[in-house]
Amino acid sequence: MNIPDSFSHSYATARVKFLEAAASAGARIQSYPHPLPGFEGEALAMDVVLDGSPDAEKLLIVSSACHGVEGYCGSGVQVHALHDPTWRAQAAARGVAVLYIHALNPYGFSHIRRVTHENVDINRNFQDFSSPLPVKPAYRELHALLLPEAWPPGPENQAALDAHIARVGMKAFQAAVTSGQHEFPDGLFFGGTGPTWSNVTLRQVLRDYGGRASRVAWIDIHTGLGPSAVGERICACRDEPVALARARAWWGSDGSTPVTSIYDGSSTSALLTGLMWNSVYTECPQAEYTGIALEYGTYPMERMIAAMRAEQWLQLHPQADGVMARRIKQDMLDMFYVDTDAWKARIVDQARTTLAQAVQGLCGLS
Repeated sequence: MNIPDSFSHSYATARVKFLEAAASAGARIQSYPHPLPGFEGEALAMDVVLDGSPDAEKLLIVSSACHGVEGYCGSGVQVHALHDPTWRAQAAARGVAVLYIHALNPYGFSHIRRVTHENVDINRNFQDFSSPLPVKPAYRELHALLLPEAWPPGPENQAALDAHIARVGMKAFQAAVTSGQHEFPDGLFFGGTGPTWSNVTLRQVLRDYGGRASRVAWIDIHTGLGPSAVGERICACRDEPVALARARAWWGSDGSTPVTSIYDGSSTSALLTGLMWNSVYTECPQAEYTGIALEYGTYPMERMIAAMRAEQWLQLHPQADGVMARRIKQDMLDMFYVDTDAWKARIVDQARTTLAQAVQGLCGLS
C-alpha cells in the first residue's frame, strides 16, 4: 500500500483499513467494543491485532489514538506497517510478536476530540485512585481564562493570558495547562476521578496479550508537539536511570534523534502525571519494559492550545452556531494531523526506523 492510502479521513474508514490490513496479513484480531456510537453512528472499539506467536517472549506494542484525534496519524502508521512484508518478516525472523492497538480512545478519534466520552485525557488517567489525587493550583488559576463564556474570546481575555505568559514564561504556562488536573471535570487535560473505559480496557488487553512476554517494548504514537513532521522519541518509562539508558541505547543509537525525557527537562512535553504506560508495570509485572512516545510535530504550541480551548468550549456550548462548530472541529483536526503527502511520508519513514530499532533492542542487538 502506498503511504497516502494508509491514512484516512474518518475513524470509520481508518478502522476498516486497519482490520482489512490485519486480515490480509493473517494476523489475529480481537475487538473490545465501546459502549457509545461514533460521530457517524458507527460502532466504536479498541481493536487489537497480534502479528506473531501469542507465546513469544519478546512483544512490541504499537498503539494509536491515546488522544483520539491523534489517531489520524497513528492509524496510518499501523496500517502501513501491516502492509509492509519486509518489516513483518524482520520482526518474525527475530521472534518478536507485534501487538497493534488501534484506537485506545476510539470515541475521541471519531468525534475529533483528544479526550474520551468522559472528557478525560487518558494519558493523565492512570493514577492510584485510592490515594489523594495531585492538586494543580497553577491550572486552577487559569481555568476561567482558558474557557471563557463567549467564543472567540474578547481582547480582555487575550490580554490577561498574555500577561500571565509574560509573567511566568511559555514553558511554565504549558506545564500549568497540560500536566493534568483532577479538579475541573469540564476543563482541559482532566485526568478523571476514576478509571475510564479506555483505562480498564487497555489493562485487560495487556493482561490478555502481555502475560507471557519476558521483554515488552511499547511505541505509542502521538502528534502535536515539536517541529512539523519531526518524531520526538520521548522515554515512556519510570524515572529510572537504567530504563532511560536502555531507551536511549535502543532508539538513539543511530545518532539521528536522541531520546528525550520529561524528567530531566529535555522533552518538549511538560512533566505529566497519571501516564498510560504505568499500566505495563502492574499488568505485565514479569516483563522488562522499555517504551517511548513517538511524538510527531505539527504546529506551534500556542496554536495547539488555542484549538483545544475552542474545542472544549464547543463541548460546553452545544448550541453554538453550526458554521462555527464545523470550523472549530476542522481546526482541531488540522492541528493534530497535517493532511499532506509530504508530511505523511516523513511520518512513515521515521516510524519504520523506530519499529526496526525496537526489534533490535528487544533482541539485545542495539
